[in-house]
Amino acid sequence: MAQRAVQAQRLVALFVLGCLLFSYPLLALFDTGGVAFGIPVLYAYLFGAWIGFIALLTLVAERLS
Repeated sequence: MAQRAVQAQRLVALFVLGCLLFSYPLLALFDTGGVAFGIPVLYAYLFGAWIGFIALLTLVAERLS
């Protein structure tokens, strides 16, 4: 039963992390108009953060089962 509680806490922490990663103040930091590798910095951040977030969710979900 304690394992389920730890997993639930990890999922809640990932939810909060997701809310922070995709909130306006942090997105405004990357909205500079610059270009990285031919891609606007904001788009690169969004896709990178999204991929990283999905990877973390996958790790936590795999440990659940």
